[in-house]
Amino acid sequence: MLTGMIAMEPPRVKIAGGTLEGTVDAATGVREFKAVPYAAPPVGNLRWREPEPPAPWKGVRKADAFGPRPMQLPLYSDMMFRSPGVSEDCLTLNVWSPPKAKGRPVLVYFYGGGFQAGAADEARYDGLAMAQRGVVSITVNYRLGIFGFLAHPELTQESPHHASGNYGLLDQAAALKWVRKNVAAFGGDPKRITIGGESAGSFSVSAQMASPLSKNLIAGAIGESGAMLGSTLAAFPLAEAERAGAAFGGSIDAPSLAALRAISAQELLEKSQRTRFGLVVDGYFLPKPARTIYEAGEQAHVPLLAGWNSAESGAGSVLGNTPATPEGLATALRRLYGDDADAAIRAYAATDDAAAQRAATDLASDRFIGYGTWKWLDLHAKTGGKPVYRYFYVQPRPGENGASHSAEIEYALGNLGLNPHYAWTDDDRKTSSALIQYWTNFVRSGDPNGPGLPTWPTLQKGAVMRLGPEPVAEPDRTQARYGFLDSRTGGR
Repeated sequence: MLTGMIAMEPPRVKIAGGTLEGTVDAATGVREFKAVPYAAPPVGNLRWREPEPPAPWKGVRKADAFGPRPMQLPLYSDMMFRSPGVSEDCLTLNVWSPPKAKGRPVLVYFYGGGFQAGAADEARYDGLAMAQRGVVSITVNYRLGIFGFLAHPELTQESPHHASGNYGLLDQAAALKWVRKNVAAFGGDPKRITIGGESAGSFSVSAQMASPLSKNLIAGAIGESGAMLGSTLAAFPLAEAERAGAAFGGSIDAPSLAALRAISAQELLEKSQRTRFGLVVDGYFLPKPARTIYEAGEQAHVPLLAGWNSAESGAGSVLGNTPATPEGLATALRRLYGDDADAAIRAYAATDDAAAQRAATDLASDRFIGYGTWKWLDLHAKTGGKPVYRYFYVQPRPGENGASHSAEIEYALGNLGLNPHYAWTDDDRKTSSALIQYWTNFVRSGDPNGPGLPTWPTLQKGAVMRLGPEPVAEPDRTQARYGFLDSRTGGR
């Protein structure tokens, strides 16, 4: 051992299932517990069933390495996994706890990936930086794709709740119950659990707020780019999802639930790669559409911090082959909106080429992810009874034009140093410093404001926080755009 270094005993905690032994980050003293089971492995007859409690264990269970990620194909090049591979046996979570923690606020973070990919071990979601700031930080694996979202008539019939699909969301709800029950052992306050997520993770946050299974387990919510209130990743009615599931089974010569469960996980993954299984209004996790729940004020009444990025999607998805000029934009809008084109041209006005490029990017981003997020914020501000904080994130990663989808994650969670693909600049570090302070303050108190930060007013006061190296509160100037999109089904 080198002179001056102090040997650290592996930390142990006693939870409901038994004793865990984790590791300690030598530089910070943060305790880390990885691959902690919060539910039984969803294999065999538990495939496509609600998560069940994990089996207790005797002795000491090592929690020093990430567990397998959920079944998925390699879909996104920006996902840097630290797990040993994929497996159906994936329902674990990871905990980062401050040293000598007691009664600390908790952040439970859900990853993105379109409900098709992603994992709790991705480096950008690492909880060390948050834990250094006094937050018990937790990331959660949940089932994906066909394993997480298949609905089927036989599944509905065997369910005690007469529901099927949404197994990935049910996993998240089970994890929240586990956290509520066990987080005090890690120094967390079970009454101060904030949920957060990006993209599909943000959709998940809006869903957990809406669900009667989980809405009473949380104290606050953070949503980064996405919500269940638009047309992107829209939830299907149960009957429609059941028909799609049965049709898929028939297409692969598995006409029964027993036949589907008999197929190996890898074969099922490969056979389902061209079919998307999505969220379901199943009558149980979601008793009715999320938008209806928020309109009625039946969601969790907790503070909400959410927003989206300046370039969630590219201008080309709107312009096509037309040039980025005011005339080209008008042509594209007439092609997209027909008789409603004049209203679209007024909402996305452009007087020069640069403005046309910006307007096309705005519309592309709005149609993809912005509208649903805006609708979530708008309805929660009206019916949620708690403060709502909206942001617009503008700092691009080095070498990129505009803040693309998912660009903010490393900044907000303090993990720039874990992504070696970019030559981070002083502006990147300044942006990250501000974001992690805002996020941490919100997790602590339901309010992002704190010493040394520009004031972030609530959306109820008509303000949006522009997040970059120099954060600034601005009046909301998007009402014309969203008024137009709101007049159309699903914001398209």
